[in-house]
Amino acid sequence: MSLTVTPATGMPPTLPAAGTNRRPLVIGLDVAIGASGVAGDGWTEHVRCTTTNTHSRMAYQLDGLASFYRNAEYVVLEGAAYSKNNQGADALAAMRWMVRHDLWKRRIPYVIITPTKRITYATGSTVHKDETGARVKGPALKGMVRDAVAERYNIHTEGRCRYDEADAYVLLAMGLHHLGYPLAEVPASHARALAGCDWSGFDKAVTR
Repeated sequence: MSLTVTPATGMPPTLPAAGTNRRPLVIGLDVAIGASGVAGDGWTEHVRCTTTNTHSRMAYQLDGLASFYRNAEYVVLEGAAYSKNNQGADALAAMRWMVRHDLWKRRIPYVIITPTKRITYATGSTVHKDETGARVKGPALKGMVRDAVAERYNIHTEGRCRYDEADAYVLLAMGLHHLGYPLAEVPASHARALAGCDWSGFDKAVTR
């Protein structure tokens, strides 16, 4: 098992000082059983578990992720890619729901963003072509999202969890953008992804 500090990380997240113009403390989570990406304003991190026992991995992820979001005011999580039928999908769904349930118990508002909305916000579309005209997908598409995070936010994720961390940063950026605190200027072709997301979990908390 490992919980590794990466070059892109900042200090552990703490609740910001009260102020009229401060950004709320939002945490982005790309939840998985083996390696999860975590992001806050200006930093990324990951929780990586190398044991093969599913229960041990889930327990490790839950404890590790909670250490980052326990003080959060809002959390943004990535949802399932329903177009994929991967082995282990049942366990991954359970893992995601355990995180959601823990957030619910802690009364931390959360929203779920689909992978397609995340990719669109980062790159402007889910469909990209390479120089041969072939559709970009898999690691190449993940690399485009990572490059977009580096270019737009100056957040450079490295190591084996670089894509997980970059994905988490996009989720964080989407959450802050919806709340009125965009981290950078985002083209309309990218920002349109926000309109297709269910922000009711955030909006109810804002009006309380």
